Amino acid sequence: MLGTAIFAFGLHYFIIPNKLMEGGLTGVSLLLLYAFSLPPSVTTLLMNIPLLLLGWKYMGHRRIIFTIYGTLSLSVFLWFMEFVISRGWMVPLVKPEDYFLVTLYAGVTVGLGLGIVFRFGGTTGGVDIIAYLGSKWLKRSMGQIILVLDASVIGLSLCFIPKEKVLYTIVAVFIASRMIDFITEGAYETRAFSIITHKGQAVCEAITQELERGSTLIPAKGGFSFESKELVYCIVSRQEIGRLKDIVKKADPHAFIIISNVHDVLGEGFERD
Repeated sequence: MLGTAIFAFGLHYFIIPNKLMEGGLTGVSLLLLYAFSLPPSVTTLLMNIPLLLLGWKYMGHRRIIFTIYGTLSLSVFLWFMEFVISRGWMVPLVKPEDYFLVTLYAGVTVGLGLGIVFRFGGTTGGVDIIAYLGSKWLKRSMGQIILVLDASVIGLSLCFIPKEKVLYTIVAVFIASRMIDFITEGAYETRAFSIITHKGQAVCEAITQELERGSTLIPAKGGFSFESKELVYCIVSRQEIGRLKDIVKKADPHAFIIISNVHDVLGEGFERD
């Protein structure tokens, strides 16, 4: 509910007053608003009903129940924002002299809202259902189907809004996608260290004592020399990267270090849920 509330706020406070667009079913509801002045709270709900019926037949009931909940929640908050703005209790941000600022905040707000929804297993329906069913019937990935649908909706918007607004929309969609990744994959960035060394035990002990992190010691063998070595695997936060490098160099100056990005970590020392 928090995620759909933020999403609805972003649509009515940044996107709609500046005549920007969105992808997916939300984008279709915005086209209907711009063309026929139909409220998104109503059109979003009505367009989702047949999709929800299809989803109930072909998708798992637990998943579709979350989708129904998200769809209803979004429609309620869209209606609430329409009511608040129509009464004059909130004045949307309209900045024709600085669309880039509006685009930036629109992308961040929409991405934050959807990221929260996706992070906790929810969905707002629409394209998610079409993409899921299309992936089963057309043998294409959900990402490919969503991309095609979003591009089609945004392309169709050229008939109703200036091309400059469409270009700003593409920027907002990109920012929103990055924000969604940031929320769903974790704001707490981590790095994985793969340390190839002859002094595995010394490196592990140093990591435990000086960094208070756990590590895994794995037997290894060189592919060229076939010399026996050890692989130390350790996960640390971004702030601890420099310290771990120093610890490893101190324990074994000849160690070979590989640092990789890690999107999400669950377990002792990294539990965020």
